[in-house]
Amino acid sequence: MNRSTHDTVRQFLDVVRSGAAPERAGEFLAPTVFAHQVRAPEGSVIQRDPQDYAEHVREMTEQFGAFELVVDELIVDGVKVYARWTQHGTHSGEIEGFSPTGRPITTIGSAVYRVERGLIAEYWIQQDAAGLMAQLQAGA
Repeated sequence: MNRSTHDTVRQFLDVVRSGAAPERAGEFLAPTVFAHQVRAPEGSVIQRDPQDYAEHVREMTEQFGAFELVVDELIVDGVKVYARWTQHGTHSGEIEGFSPTGRPITTIGSAVYRVERGLIAEYWIQQDAAGLMAQLQAGA
């Protein structure tokens, strides 16, 4: 594959993670991806595949509606890319036990993606869980 590390991650964010075309996840993800969920006080690692990731994005679309993903920063270092984003949506589906309110909701996240042969093979992701929870509680 002739796609650069930068282009792999940027296109993945723009096409798949944005919710525009989650079914295209296989163009950007390795058959098995190790997803490190970085959450205090401890994290976890789950294995994802392109189909599973596409379903994950569809679930986000159910929760946040047709959200907008704005990439705020993208830094490349060899085979790794750091990405920070802001996601703007509408509380359209149940999130963390909170029923939909129809109110605007914003989340902030970041991840480091490791790319092998033009495909994302591993990532470490952080989400602002406290900020999301504060918005959900305020809307309840």
